[in-house]
Amino acid sequence: MILNLLMATAPATTGTNEAAQGGSLLQFVPFIFMFAIVWFMMIRPQRKRQKEVEHMLNELKINDKVITTGGIYGIITNFKKEKSIVVLKIDDNTKIEILRSAIAGVIAPDKE
Repeated sequence: MILNLLMATAPATTGTNEAAQGGSLLQFVPFIFMFAIVWFMMIRPQRKRQKEVEHMLNELKINDKVITTGGIYGIITNFKKEKSIVVLKIDDNTKIEILRSAIAGVIAPDKE
């Protein structure tokens, strides 16, 4: 219904066919502008963060102190099955196996 009202109130186009085509191209400028805003405000930072996480996961090594996405702190003791599974030492007697992707971050020694 709103579309019908807008079409009824839209001014009639007069002039050559080229002028009408130029006007229709100008209608896409706001959409292009909105896409650019979405790209720079949402998609680009998300991709940058994803690359940082991938780099951090690829740089993991034995004896790194890490935190998991579940909030468990541990020290990496081993990698299994082509480095997709990580063995964490939680305390003296406890070791767990988690997926590499479940590691949220590496704890720097100066933050302890």
